[in-house]
Amino acid sequence: MDLLAQTRNYYRSVDADDLAGVLDWFAEDAVYHRPGYAPMRGRAELQAFYGEARMIDSGAHTLDEVLIDGDRAAVRGRFDGTLKDGSTVSMGFADFIRYAADGRAAERRSYFEIPAV
Repeated sequence: MDLLAQTRNYYRSVDADDLAGVLDWFAEDAVYHRPGYAPMRGRAELQAFYGEARMIDSGAHTLDEVLIDGDRAAVRGRFDGTLKDGSTVSMGFADFIRYAADGRAAERRSYFEIPAV
């Protein structure tokens, strides 16, 4: 399993507003930890977040570093985009991902430079 390609594909799916692709990236029982939200558990909660609750309307991720170690990935990059309220955002982020044996994300933890998204 090419976890580097899996990781990069996730960000392409998010930026393309491909909800099916985003959800398919996660394992059925995945947990997503994101500042400002209770941990999201399972596909239904992830679909509610990405389909409705997410503050971001559109944008693009730039990946500066992606490090793979066994079943884990660490990502550092920037996000530039527009929020649902029409304001723009540009900020750094870091993600830490643990993959399941089938190559889907079992756990994701996100961190942001600013408390805006």
